[in-house]
Amino acid sequence: PQEEEARHQLPGPQRSHQRSHAVDQQVVGPLLVDVQAAPGRSTPLRAGAQHEVIGVAEDHVGAGRLDLIEVDRLHGRRRADRHERRRPDRAARADDLAASRGAIARAYRDFGVRCFAFDSDDELDKVLQETGGAGDLTLFLRIACPNTHSLIPLEGKYGVSVEDAPALLLRARQCATRLGITFHVGSQAVVPAAFGDALTQVGQLIVSSGVLVDAIDIGGGFPARYPHSDPPGLDCYMDEIVRAADALAVKHSCELLCEPGRALVAESEAVIVRVDARRGNALYINDGAFGSLFDAAFSGFRFPVRCVTPGREVSGTAETDFVLYGPTCDSADYLPGPFVLPDSVGEGDYLEIGQVGAYGRVLANRFNGFGEFDEIVLTDEPMLSMFACPEAAAQRPVRSASL
Repeated sequence: PQEEEARHQLPGPQRSHQRSHAVDQQVVGPLLVDVQAAPGRSTPLRAGAQHEVIGVAEDHVGAGRLDLIEVDRLHGRRRADRHERRRPDRAARADDLAASRGAIARAYRDFGVRCFAFDSDDELDKVLQETGGAGDLTLFLRIACPNTHSLIPLEGKYGVSVEDAPALLLRARQCATRLGITFHVGSQAVVPAAFGDALTQVGQLIVSSGVLVDAIDIGGGFPARYPHSDPPGLDCYMDEIVRAADALAVKHSCELLCEPGRALVAESEAVIVRVDARRGNALYINDGAFGSLFDAAFSGFRFPVRCVTPGREVSGTAETDFVLYGPTCDSADYLPGPFVLPDSVGEGDYLEIGQVGAYGRVLANRFNGFGEFDEIVLTDEPMLSMFACPEAAAQRPVRSASL
């Protein structure tokens, strides 16, 4: 599929892993049998590892995504807000202002959206004008908060300052049926205290403004596990959030919301790439910075990787730190890693690169004609997990042997 929406098409309400149109329209055999049957394949194979995923949290309803909400209209409220990471081909345009107004109006009129976020008087005016001063709005004031505990800080672009927030809260209280406060601690927050600190800031704002709120949306930032980032378990985050929420003056009357994204979907997808060349400890592969491995090139992420070449036995061999180069002519198509692989890896080998379910597919583009993927569904466990116990991970069979 060419659009990022394929990532969100999960079968039915039951818990499942991803299944795309590409899978539904063809008979898909075992991954490595498919790889073996097509040795000349020039496009990466993407593998969706099975995991209990019930959805993908998004806090953006833009003009290009409203149609996607149609299938979820019976599921209740949808928030029209900005997403933390936008696709490159949806960058700001001269008509973004008009587009954003149109998105608000259509969200309210056609899709039943009643929940909107704002961080300035201008944005609040926009919501009120485009909804006709509706009397059934839930309005969330987004406040700025430190992102010191996140690997990808998101502060600076959105969020009202502590000094300006009280007046906006008071104004919104007068026109909102329900009023809330929201914040974002940054993507891949590796310290639970990030949420506790932000909730403490919210509590101070409520007291200083004298305005009671009906809901607090603590946003996303819940982490996934990577070789370079081993955060504590999600239960530690929940404990910190509960502790901080219990200290709020509105704890008995305030709804607490969150928007997990990366933590839910990072481990639900992997990409299978082919090694086209090796030079020393550099491997040249057929996906890279302009494909599903953007974060490995530009955000310093190290994804787990293993050799899955059919018939190759690599366990017990010496390992080497590798860097990876993507298939384009751009020198920025470079993934420093390091990526630990058997020293014997070389041209013609296939590598599974895991944990790319968060932002991998949505950031891929068609630069130099690349960006095509075949899709299959796998049923084994992900390479790293925030949910699986260490004992289960240790007993996981090697991919090439299991298939």
